[in-house]
Amino acid sequence: MTTSLILTSGHEAAPEAAQIWALAKARRDGDAAPAPAAESLPGVQRRLKVPGAKLIVASASDQAVGFTLFAPRAESLEIFYLAVAPEAWGRGVAAALLASVEEFARGISQTTLDLWVISDNERAISVYQRAGFVDSGELQHDVASGRSERRMIKVLS
Repeated sequence: MTTSLILTSGHEAAPEAAQIWALAKARRDGDAAPAPAAESLPGVQRRLKVPGAKLIVASASDQAVGFTLFAPRAESLEIFYLAVAPEAWGRGVAAALLASVEEFARGISQTTLDLWVISDNERAISVYQRAGFVDSGELQHDVASGRSERRMIKVLS
């Protein structure tokens, strides 16, 4: 699979991102079917309203297969979402998206990336560890999902 990254600066790709999130979340959680993308869309749109937020969509053969949504914060660039459609898992899409986030961070002189990941999401944690993220030891309880999350950090060299 050849993956090309398209930087999207507005809300136009939010529905595609919400669909990818719904598909990936359903596979991650072992659901029989994904929830409607409309249920994920408000969360994506809310994060797009954060000052400086960027949405990057990975496409293969003109089909969106992954996305990341992030924004600069005072001390880091925070990744709010990183998701890959299940049919593209294991094809380097997440790594390509994370590389784009790093490139953006360097372009704005940000030296730290951080994110929160569901504590038992071993697949995602492995992706982040391979990309150089480390567990900060910080935990929080996500009220919406009812799950424990851990903060992971990457200091850019």
